[in-house]
Amino acid sequence: MTLPRIVLVFLAAAPLSFGASKEIQELQRDVSILQDQVRTMQKDFGEKLVTMQTLVQTTLDGVNRTNNLVNVMENRFNDAMRQQQQAVGAPVQAVGQKLDQMSEDFRAVRESVLDMNTRMAKLDAKLADLQNVVNAIRMPPPPPPGSTDTTGATQTTPVQAGPPAGLSADTLYSNGYRDYSTGKTDLALQEFNDYLKYFPATLFAGNAQYYIGDIKYKAADYPGALQAFDAVLERYPDGTKTPDSHYMKALCYLKLNKNDAAATEFRDIIKHYPDTDLAQKARARLREMGLTAGPTSANRRKR
Repeated sequence: MTLPRIVLVFLAAAPLSFGASKEIQELQRDVSILQDQVRTMQKDFGEKLVTMQTLVQTTLDGVNRTNNLVNVMENRFNDAMRQQQQAVGAPVQAVGQKLDQMSEDFRAVRESVLDMNTRMAKLDAKLADLQNVVNAIRMPPPPPPGSTDTTGATQTTPVQAGPPAGLSADTLYSNGYRDYSTGKTDLALQEFNDYLKYFPATLFAGNAQYYIGDIKYKAADYPGALQAFDAVLERYPDGTKTPDSHYMKALCYLKLNKNDAAATEFRDIIKHYPDTDLAQKARARLREMGLTAGPTSANRRKR
């Protein structure tokens, strides 16, 4: 290639080289600006990160202090509760032990009283049996049937006043109660009637009269039951079945649609036996009747 041609090629490429150099410079400037911005962002982010780390650490420190305070308060509260329990628990435990002991003593006394009542009832029955024996000894033997006295008149056999030979009050009552408990009501009714016939003054006579009323009540013989319970109140006012007889008498009145008389009996029970299960039952009956436990009748039967 000749020199003139080389010069021409160089002159033609010179503008292109100058333009490329300018674009490179602008690109380098943009890159430099971008690097400055990145460095600025990195600096700001680092400062914010440090600030956030500081805040998080401060928060954690506060939470730890709060937890420590809560633990201290909980320990103090638990210590106070333990001291309180120790201060109160011992007297309460002592009172509980005394109550248990009193309850056990009361149960023993109650069992002793029941046992004594049973023994007294048996003794009473034996005394009745002994009295019947004495009466039989004192009674002169009856003459033979159809015998005549010195005037020639025919004598009749006297009516037997005491129980049949070999029949004791204890055995008769025990048999009647056993038959009553096992549902042999007809037999029990006869035995209780015989008991009242031969041993009307014994300790269990009031009970026998009550069970006669109860048997008749369960058989829906409400007038007969009412009469039997009235007999308990009239003949044995101090017996153990007196409160129950009042309640059963009120139930008989209800069955006979005599609500006013029933309410009077219920109110009398509440008045004279206020702390018993019968009083609670009487109040419930009055509520069912839409009534309250008001004043009792002035003509209350003497207990």
